[in-house]
Amino acid sequence: METIAISELRANLMKFINAVQNGASIIVTSRGKVVAKIVPPDISKKNAEKKLKELRKKAKLKDVITPIGENWNVN
Repeated sequence: METIAISELRANLMKFINAVQNGASIIVTSRGKVVAKIVPPDISKKNAEKKLKELRKKAKLKDVITPIGENWNVN
């Protein structure tokens, strides 16, 4: 992930917008402090799909419908 100053973003906005459209993520700083992160709009969906695929390899699904005979106190 690239880190740039806000002044550099202003000077080269289209360059960075094109980079984000191509999948890059950019952290924007002002006086050394992070003020924004620019990411492609669908990156969260891609990350979620990737995490679910990883989880699918490890998860074990058992019978979650059949009662187990335990009484639960809801109070």
